[in-house]
Amino acid sequence: MKITMLKDIISVKPLKNYQLHLRFEDNQEGIVDIQQQIKFTGVFEPLKNPEYFAQVKVNPELGTIQWPNGADLDPDVLYAALEN
Repeated sequence: MKITMLKDIISVKPLKNYQLHLRFEDNQEGIVDIQQQIKFTGVFEPLKNPEYFAQVKVNPELGTIQWPNGADLDPDVLYAALEN
């Protein structure tokens, strides 16, 4: 059984077309297409607005990214998306 250690996100840069450039604490980095990870409903609905989407920040306490309304994504899911 493979055990995956949690890897914190240490930087995020919003890009065009709902993509984010992410860097993790193990220096893995790459681009994740958020449209492939979420539906823009509920807490994620404001992210449809590109200006709001660009307000993404790293939440160092959670080790992931977060938007002003508290919407966040699982860093393990984002890490796996880098490898695809």
